[in-house]
Amino acid sequence: MPADLHSSERLYGLDHLRALAIVLVLMYHYRAFKHPVWIDTIGRFGWTGVDLFFVLSGFLISGQLFKEIEKSGGISLKTFFTKRFFRIIPPYVFTLFLYFAFPFFRERESLSSWWKFITFTQNYGLDVINRGTFSHAWSLCIEEQFYLFLPLLLLTAIKTKVFRYTAIFAGALILFSLTARWFIWENSIVPVLDTEGFWKEWYIKIYYPTHTRLDGLAVGVIIGFLMQYSVRFKNLVHHNGNRFFILGIILLGFTFWICNDQVSQEASVFGFTLVALSYGIILMSAISKSSFMFKTKSSITAQLAGLSYAIYLSHKGIIHMIQCALEKSGLETSDNISLFIGLAGCIAGGLLYRFVIEKPSSKAKYIFLKRINKN
Repeated sequence: MPADLHSSERLYGLDHLRALAIVLVLMYHYRAFKHPVWIDTIGRFGWTGVDLFFVLSGFLISGQLFKEIEKSGGISLKTFFTKRFFRIIPPYVFTLFLYFAFPFFRERESLSSWWKFITFTQNYGLDVINRGTFSHAWSLCIEEQFYLFLPLLLLTAIKTKVFRYTAIFAGALILFSLTARWFIWENSIVPVLDTEGFWKEWYIKIYYPTHTRLDGLAVGVIIGFLMQYSVRFKNLVHHNGNRFFILGIILLGFTFWICNDQVSQEASVFGFTLVALSYGIILMSAISKSSFMFKTKSSITAQLAGLSYAIYLSHKGIIHMIQCALEKSGLETSDNISLFIGLAGCIAGGLLYRFVIEKPSSKAKYIFLKRINKN
């Protein structure tokens, strides 16, 4: 989610995908609030928006690191972690402050322990049934863990002369996650299939843990690596952008059919891998110079892309407060007008984050980077 969208040139296709991802997430999470009936249909596959964010982050962050390795032969950990810190932490800490200091901001009653949030380990043992407030931070935990370990692993690969096998290692991580989900399904989920605790166990054991959700990040890394180091792959992507889009949409449609029941064995074991591959192929279209996605500029998707991290952090609390205000005013909270007000509030919240937190944080980042470069 918090990955930077572009470096030297604007990649419009990635703007479109980032905007799509946040819209999917909003539609999925809006079902937890009072909403129009059609949201249930439109939003049921919105959980895949997080997987799209994972694919984007895997591609963008690894791509930045691969370019640095190609240019300098290594990675400046100080520079990398400084950029990540000022991009991720200030908005995240502000959101934690809102949740812990102002109970009226909480969309549900109970929060996970504070130390799980600040250590980015909330996604392990997350009891979404009883401690579901700010539960969506689980994906930020996975991304933060990814940002921590990826540069360290790449540096280790360089020193041990196995860097050229990076794409193979990433593929192995996909197989690892798939195998882990199968093993967990057979040994932890099947025994509770017909019990009241099924949903809680499914979320804790399969949906939230990092080791079961590596597919999207790994797919992004594979694409980033091949785009940097394989001329044949790069030419294939740039010459077949629209074909990749069609292929990705077809595979995504098949995946949605497999995942029609999100907690079925097929969806639980294979669904996340298929979603990651589908969005990976669509991402290949988005970065292809021959694709309509690459060529099409949209100020709407560009703005949504830029606001996506702030919206993701704050949207549940904002929707909750807006619906409470509407109820106290005696207004309807489940019609299309209230939905529009809720979504407009999320965008307004994203703009507040941008001007109050993200822009000052960005200025501070450049100051620190100048100091690092001087030393």
